[in-house]
Amino acid sequence: MLTQSARLATVQSPIIPVIGDLIRAHPGTISLGQGVVYYGPPPEATAQLAPFLANPNHHQYQSVQGIPPLLAAIQRKLETENKIALTEKTSVLVTAGGNMGFMNALLAIADPGDEIILQTPYYFNHEMAIRMANCKPVLVPTDEHYQLQPAAIRAALTPRTRAIVTISPNNPTGAVYSTASLTAVNDLCREHGCYHISDEAYEYFTYDGASHFSPASLAGSQAHTISLFSLSKAYGLASWRIGYMVMPAHLLTAVKKIQDTIVICPPVISQYAAMGALQAGKAYCQQHLSAIAQTRTTFLTALTGLSDWCRVPPSQGAFYLLLTLQTDLDDFTLAKRLIQSHRVAVLPGNTFGITDSCSIRVAYGALQQATALEGLDRLLQGLTTIIRSGARPDPADHGGEPRNQ
Repeated sequence: MLTQSARLATVQSPIIPVIGDLIRAHPGTISLGQGVVYYGPPPEATAQLAPFLANPNHHQYQSVQGIPPLLAAIQRKLETENKIALTEKTSVLVTAGGNMGFMNALLAIADPGDEIILQTPYYFNHEMAIRMANCKPVLVPTDEHYQLQPAAIRAALTPRTRAIVTISPNNPTGAVYSTASLTAVNDLCREHGCYHISDEAYEYFTYDGASHFSPASLAGSQAHTISLFSLSKAYGLASWRIGYMVMPAHLLTAVKKIQDTIVICPPVISQYAAMGALQAGKAYCQQHLSAIAQTRTTFLTALTGLSDWCRVPPSQGAFYLLLTLQTDLDDFTLAKRLIQSHRVAVLPGNTFGITDSCSIRVAYGALQQATALEGLDRLLQGLTTIIRSGARPDPADHGGEPRNQ
C-alpha cells in the first residue's frame, strides 16, 4: 500500500488550517488565533507595483540571492538599526519569508540525526522543519516568565548539537529576551562550536520600555550567528512572502543551493514591494504600534483579573499572550468549545510543545481595536463559562487534536 514517508509521519499537522476550518464552520467567529497585523503595506510598497509591471524583464527569474537594490537597502537597515557589521565574513540573502530563512539555515548546517535546541514553548513551524529534516528537536524549558535559562541550555548541549534557536520578541509567548541572556546564548554557541539562529521577525513590536537586541551585533559573533528577519509583521506584507537572512559567508553557497531548489528566487514583485517598505522604514510600523499597545494593555488587564485560575506571564513584545488555565480540559478541546459555543478562536498550547498544562495563545494584533475588544469579551465569557462551570472532557473530544498525523 502506498503511504506517506515515515519522516513526515513524525511531523505535527499545522494548527492554523484546523482552527480555520472550525472558524468557517461557525460564521461570525472572531479570530484571536493567527499572528498577523490589522494593517496593510505602506503606500511606498504598493507604489512599486506599476513600475514593476511596466518592465517585461521583471517577469523573468532573478538572482537567487535577491535583487541588488533590495540587498543594498537591507544592508543599510541592518547596519543602522540592528548594529550588525557587514563584512566579507557575512552574507545577506533575501528569502520568501521568515520560515524560508529558517529552512535554509537548517538544511545548510545540519545532517540527519543532528540536534537543534528549541526553547519551550516553541514556534511550531520551527519544530516541524527540524523533524522534516530528519533532525532532533531538543526542548529546553524557559522559566516561569518565559525567559531564557542559559544554564539549562548549556546542560542540553551534546556533540550532535548544531544550533540553538532563539526568538525575540517571542512567538508564542510575547517575551522579550534580555541582552544579557541572548549574549550568554551566543557565547555558548561560540564555545561549543554550534550556530545561534536568531529569529527577529517581531523586532519592532516591543512595549513598556523593552528593547530589541540583535545577537549578530556582538563582536566576534559573525562566524556562528544566523539572523532571520521578515517583512510580514512590521509592514503588513504577510501574504507577499518576503524576508531576509544574515549568515556567515561560508554558508552562502549551501543556502543558495537550497533556495534555488525550493523557490528559485523570492517573488520578484514582493522584492520590489519590500524596497518600498524599507523606504517607509520602521516609522510605518511604529505609527500603528500605539493602537496595538492599547489593545495589549486592555487584554492584559482583563485577563490578569482572572488570576485565581488563569496565569498570564509578563509579555513585552510581539502581539501574543500565552495563558495557562486550571482545568481538566485539554487545550484543543477548550479551543474548539470556544469557537463552537462562544464564537472566538485562539490557538491551543500543545501545538507550541506545552504538554503539562492547558494553555492557549491569544493574538491581539490582527484586528481593529473595536473588534479585538469584542473578541476579548467573548473570550472572557467563554473561559468563565467553560472553566468556572467545572466543565469536564467530553468523550467525543477525547484526546483533542492529535499533534502528529
